[in-house]
Amino acid sequence: MRVLIVRLSALGDVCCTLPVACALKDEGIATEIVWIADKRFAALAKQCDAIDEVITIEKSQLKKRAWVKELGEFDVALDMQGLLKSGLLVSAARAKRRLGFHWQREGARLFSSPVMPDPSSLHVVDQYVDVARALGCQTHRARFGLAPAPEEQASVSAKLAERGVNGPGYALINAGAGWASKRWSPAKNALLAAALMERGRPVVFLGAPGDRPIFEEVQSHCTTPPVDMVGHTNVAELTALIHGCAVHIGGDTGSTHIAAALGRPCVGIYKVNDPRRTCPYGQFIHTLEGDPDPNDVLRVAGRALAG
Repeated sequence: MRVLIVRLSALGDVCCTLPVACALKDEGIATEIVWIADKRFAALAKQCDAIDEVITIEKSQLKKRAWVKELGEFDVALDMQGLLKSGLLVSAARAKRRLGFHWQREGARLFSSPVMPDPSSLHVVDQYVDVARALGCQTHRARFGLAPAPEEQASVSAKLAERGVNGPGYALINAGAGWASKRWSPAKNALLAAALMERGRPVVFLGAPGDRPIFEEVQSHCTTPPVDMVGHTNVAELTALIHGCAVHIGGDTGSTHIAAALGRPCVGIYKVNDPRRTCPYGQFIHTLEGDPDPNDVLRVAGRALAG
């Protein structure tokens, strides 16, 4: 079976959808998987061992969709985004069947049939995999198939060494998030970083270039500066940076989901969304809700580190 998957954005959502490709490939349902992704996040899909080809697109390509037909015939096209832009891409594909994630908006339902999740699928990752189950998959545990390339690991190791961090074992903190309401306070991030450093653990902050104002506010509360990797990695290098950490701490944001996908211990601080649905996959026990005290986060981080 030749399968087209459309999941354009964003970083965490692309990550959480990767198990669909893995389930289809691991169980022999799909012989070839082609993934269409936004150019900002396509590098993550390219790191998944179940995906044969990643088509990177820009905004202008959403308006003229004739190029989708040039990808050839597909047995099934999957709209895993559930928006008008993804629905139109699926509709343009030469596909025998068109299925989609159940949460469809902006008229996406006009272009594909939604797959309703099993009542036992509480986490969004399992709800995504339910789309693969509709095609015959029997998987009970999501696999992400994510791994950084050696050159990306070498690049990140060099950048960390320049900043005095040699080897794995560092604590990785993301103070940013797409919504301000999801962010834990900079002052509390600084207190947590200080406590980890007092215990001999190197602390590295990550983030996109747009997260620099948030990180600079964290720094303003620090007496000992943490290591700054905010805006200093591309998406492919971000996976390598997370892969090398001992523990990742952050809110409901892309790097937290990547950490879970890589099997790294991670602490999720969830101020808005229901963690039962969107916590780091398989690590609900390490999730805190609301606005926790830094000591509580430190305690949970210690438990995550202990395994």
